Amino acid sequence: MARFPRPQFLPFRFPRPRKPWPIVAAVLAVAAVVLAVGTLVFQGAPPHEAPAAPAGRAPSSDPYRPAFHNAPAAHWMNDPQRPILIDGVWHAYYLYNADYPTGNGTSWRHMTSTDLIHWTDAGTAIEKFANGLGDVETGSVVVDDDGAAGFGKGALVAVLTQQLDGVQRQSLFSSSDGGRSFTSYAGNPVMPNPGAKDWRDPKIVRDDAHGQWVMALAEGHKIGFYTSKDLRAWSYASGFETQDLGVLECPDLFELNLDGDPQAPRWVLMAGANGASEGRTTGTAYWTGTWDGTRFVPDGGDRAHQWADDGPDFYAAVTWDDPRLGPAERRNSRYLMAWMNNWAYANLLPTGDWAGADSIVRTVRLRTVDGAARLTSEPVPAGGGGSPRELSGAEVEQAQPGDGAFALDAEFERGPGDGGNVARIQLASGGAAYATIGYDFAAGQAFVERGADAFARSSPSSAPGEAYRAARAAKGAPGAHHVRLRVYVDRSSVEVFVDDGSRSLTALTFAPPGDRTVRVQASQGSVTFASLAP
Repeated sequence: MARFPRPQFLPFRFPRPRKPWPIVAAVLAVAAVVLAVGTLVFQGAPPHEAPAAPAGRAPSSDPYRPAFHNAPAAHWMNDPQRPILIDGVWHAYYLYNADYPTGNGTSWRHMTSTDLIHWTDAGTAIEKFANGLGDVETGSVVVDDDGAAGFGKGALVAVLTQQLDGVQRQSLFSSSDGGRSFTSYAGNPVMPNPGAKDWRDPKIVRDDAHGQWVMALAEGHKIGFYTSKDLRAWSYASGFETQDLGVLECPDLFELNLDGDPQAPRWVLMAGANGASEGRTTGTAYWTGTWDGTRFVPDGGDRAHQWADDGPDFYAAVTWDDPRLGPAERRNSRYLMAWMNNWAYANLLPTGDWAGADSIVRTVRLRTVDGAARLTSEPVPAGGGGSPRELSGAEVEQAQPGDGAFALDAEFERGPGDGGNVARIQLASGGAAYATIGYDFAAGQAFVERGADAFARSSPSSAPGEAYRAARAAKGAPGAHHVRLRVYVDRSSVEVFVDDGSRSLTALTFAPPGDRTVRVQASQGSVTFASLAP
């Protein structure tokens, strides 16, 4: 995997109008800023390096390969595994199928980073089908500082799901070379299946307050909690059951201070879930609550869940903290990353010889938003540099900068009146709009709409269905007259952060063939654009 540059935000200032502009003037002025974006958005960033294909394969030439998101050079990627820090280097893993599209089963592929932005491929760390218990699926790796598991102090211990003949078990693997390779434990599986159909994705966290390791395990409509002193012998502690969210996957459990207040700690339980009962597809749900060493009790009950991202393509999310920070600081924020995909159409993507990508890494905090404790997220890093400058000109539509990979900071103001105050950033290719990002002031929500033309042209027999075509929305502040959208556009995705990350929308976007353009517009009213910056 190559090192992918993240687009840097270069702040521009666009003078605020002294009074609401007519629609045409707003469109022309904003489009002029878009023109400037094309020349300046990647200033100071390293050039994109095309991922190197495995031996015997030519590099992919399809137009959807990401410029600044992690994606495999070839074959299949899905669930990311929580990164760990060793001597200043982040080590992360993801599920990888080198036999895609003709064979099944996943291994753990390894990648490293020093800044959580640029990642380097480090080969396969755990091979599939190597120990007689099947492939290796989602789990988690921890640093065993005390050597309690019996592999030495500082050894890395991974506990993950292995599946053979449809039976899911939890196995342990250890590493003594800094996570480059892992050895299967002779006593595997450490957790034999008790007769459950869905029993997978162990997430292990250290519970220092109670001197134990805690595992959250996805068990159908329930998250089971297990405790251990040595990472090998696990005892069932309790279960958290949900309703109307389908089969849960990829759980996570962590503690954060609400609004950065050490006197207001909350625990967060997160899991991949199905939001069909709420008009959603799959996504990442979470609950805030308390953990007493045995049981998680949610604030407001099991139905009081929220969503970490309101888009359709944010699944199998993982969070982690920075061990270089002090104990209090570690509970003020965490990092977050997810698989950018959706099982409703994951096998239909028009991406040629590769499939799957990670979201960009985000910094998450627990803040009070509209009276409720809510996870907020911002890209890492949250901003960029550069000297402010005023822009002028008159263009309605321009070619997308960065060959379809760029970033925008947009501030929208609502004009007088209640009707038709909608601001839009439209991405088009070959004259057809394939994604529209915007804010509806009357409804009080940001939105992403996608066209399905790319699927129709690339795979006529495999329509993506309503899951891809349906618009997705994220509620903003009620009655707001000003909103800021930070938008990351890559060659096959968009990530939208609303008002400093109080809400976010992540969506894959596949453009039909043709020249890609970007248009910014207001419709049916007097919405004005205060600024638009790369």
